Amino acid sequence: MKNYTFFLNNYHSKEHLVKTLFFTFLTFILLFTVPASPQAKEGEARDGVFIHITHGKENAHRLLMGFRMALNMAEAGKDVIIYCDIEAVKVLTEKAKDIKLKEFLSLHEMITKLHEMNIKIMACPTCMKVAGINEKQLRKEVIVANRDYFFSFTKGRILTLDY
Repeated sequence: MKNYTFFLNNYHSKEHLVKTLFFTFLTFILLFTVPASPQAKEGEARDGVFIHITHGKENAHRLLMGFRMALNMAEAGKDVIIYCDIEAVKVLTEKAKDIKLKEFLSLHEMITKLHEMNIKIMACPTCMKVAGINEKQLRKEVIVANRDYFFSFTKGRILTLDY
């Protein structure tokens, strides 16, 4: 009874003691059963970043920022996919003028670098139709968005950045 009296003197009631013991036990179980951070096993998906770019030359900063972020993430070893729609599809054609801003590589330089790193740059097929662009007009580094590839990339993970 002495041990129980010691606990009661340090806790306001039996209920408080039981709650404290329960949450201590629960914390102990969680600490030893849940991994601290999920690690990708061989063949499993790694961290991936989906970059969604909607702006074109009318907002060069947003356009170039999306491509710059993709380059940053790819250089950090992350899986990256770039999806361009709305106005952004217009800058992905062979005839589109290069876009430059201070503090950024040019759009064409970034597209080339990303392609060399095997980063997929996809154009929305519906937005291409609205803009009067066909697949043959796209730069060689750009593909028409494909639903199957799109969802195979996002399987089990996704972080989306919109520009």
